[in-house]
Amino acid sequence: MTEDLEEPAYKRERLASFTDVRVLRPTPETTITKEELQKNIQILLTETETLKFFDLPTVIFSVESEEAEKVIEKNKNYEILCRNRLGNDLYVERMMQTFNGAPKNKEVQCEKIIMEEKGIMATAWDLFDSFNTPEALLSAKQSLVGSKGNLLAKDRDLKLQDSETSSLMDIENVILAKVHEDDEGNSEAILKSEKLQQDLFFMERVLMENVFQSKLAAYRQLPVLKEYEPEEPEEILEEESIEESDEESKEEEEETEVELELEIATEQSTIPANLERLWSFSCDLTKGLNVSSLSWNKANPDLLAVGYGNFGFKEQKRGMACCWSIKNPMWPERIYQSAYGVTSVDFSIATPNLLAVGYHNGTIAIYNVRSNNNFTVLDSSESPQKHLGPVWQLQWIEQDRGTTGDDKREILVSISSDGRISKWIIRKGLDCHDLMRLRRTTAGSNKKGPEKEKKGEALISRQAPGMCFAFHPKDTNVYLVGTEEGLIHKCSCSYNEQYLDTYRGHKGPVYKVTWNPFCQDVFLSCSADWGVMVWRQETFKPVLSFYPTTYVVYDVAWSPKSAYIFAAANESRVEIWDLQISTLDPLIVNFSNPGIKFTTVLFAKQTDCLLVGDSDGQVAVYELRNMPTASESSRGDVINVLLGPKTNQP
Repeated sequence: MTEDLEEPAYKRERLASFTDVRVLRPTPETTITKEELQKNIQILLTETETLKFFDLPTVIFSVESEEAEKVIEKNKNYEILCRNRLGNDLYVERMMQTFNGAPKNKEVQCEKIIMEEKGIMATAWDLFDSFNTPEALLSAKQSLVGSKGNLLAKDRDLKLQDSETSSLMDIENVILAKVHEDDEGNSEAILKSEKLQQDLFFMERVLMENVFQSKLAAYRQLPVLKEYEPEEPEEILEEESIEESDEESKEEEEETEVELELEIATEQSTIPANLERLWSFSCDLTKGLNVSSLSWNKANPDLLAVGYGNFGFKEQKRGMACCWSIKNPMWPERIYQSAYGVTSVDFSIATPNLLAVGYHNGTIAIYNVRSNNNFTVLDSSESPQKHLGPVWQLQWIEQDRGTTGDDKREILVSISSDGRISKWIIRKGLDCHDLMRLRRTTAGSNKKGPEKEKKGEALISRQAPGMCFAFHPKDTNVYLVGTEEGLIHKCSCSYNEQYLDTYRGHKGPVYKVTWNPFCQDVFLSCSADWGVMVWRQETFKPVLSFYPTTYVVYDVAWSPKSAYIFAAANESRVEIWDLQISTLDPLIVNFSNPGIKFTTVLFAKQTDCLLVGDSDGQVAVYELRNMPTASESSRGDVINVLLGPKTNQP
């Protein structure tokens, strides 16, 4: 406070001299009379000069102001000036040098650096021994050797020397034991390192390719490489002499080879078509589990997702979803175990690393197969709109957002026995919206959609359990639904209260519906009534019906390479049908082992192979061999049966 209250220095300096002090003399008070108060006094107010303490010119002018035109012209002139500055001879770039600060010289004094030269001779074996010897043992040996030399120099007695050597041996043993413990700790760290696991992973792939080389070559339709056996030098000399003598008879051998090739071709043409088993995806974890669903990865054709879970309610036990690779048929790449059975699996289209899994308790889980952990990315277990019954099928669908078809979004569609067909959208979580709620229909009604039953009939439940669905390959707004009552409904995503059409033909639950990839108006279905049916979209009765056995048909699949070939899996056998050859009997029949049922079938995308899952946890890979080619006349007959007669049919 005292510092703040001090007077400025200039005031103190002025008051230093006595002559500068001025004193105000009191003026005598004058009295004002009444007359003076009544006088009019003129007061003139004038404006003083403006004192500017701070002047900041403005950079923004209003368009309506008087100076607006001048400012606009000034800005235009400046823009023209900047534009003409580049490449103009009137402007020259020059370098300017500013004044640098005065340099300062500083001296630092330190102690004198003492230099010393030393030399040593090292041989190759010294380098090798020192490189392989651990550091701890090397330092201990050096200390022991130094102490030993000192002791020997002091005392040359033999008794003392024997005692020293024994003590040295004990110390060396202790050091070696410690080094051995350190090596064990290092070995554990090495076994748990990520680098070693990655190297073992690559080595496992190499070994599997060596073991299954012939099988993988047959799967990929490549020639099988035979191992080269080196020959002895004597045999090589004999072969050279034989080759010289056989040069004359080469022409005769070529003629005979051509004849043999023709005979082999005729023999192969007489061999019937069959399934050659290559290998099976199975391990100890999948032993005894039922294969419920199969799905190929959309980006990697060598990656297969397999779901394991029983279909029956009383047969429920643990479930599992595995990702198998063609490069390692002995052990899955990813394993996702669950307390509930897995009923369906499918890979995403837009993000192929996402795997959707449907469970028997109605839960839907999404896993990231790129991650090594087994945790779910998204889960519907806590969703209020989760399914109340088993999720029998789920599939990723790409739908058009606009009219142009360029912008697409991906949704996950699921069907359950609670009668709901739901779509799931990934946002912050899994958002669910119902596409359709299936209603039961009476057998005698021919109306489209959920009709009203007769007065005398009463249904226990209005909900119709859904079993399967299939979206149209071109118009993703239209889809087919197979129900437990044996009906196939044609539905649209735009209508959630009524069906477009209803196809009647099956007498039992419809387990699978699939569109033909080449004829987009034809679809295939299988049911528990032992039958497989081929339908046309315009007709409501089946075009072709197949009842080859008295067993339940669990799954059917069209071939990706032919519009007339499909596979069917029932409890006792797998059948390959070729509609060009016959519509009465299957082309290939492969029977199952006693006590094992075939449950799922799936064609390979790029090869002539078929994958078949069974009730014992095995997914067998078969190669289709000697498949016949039908004549043009039979092909035209099948086209007329499936699509109807057309004049412009090629």
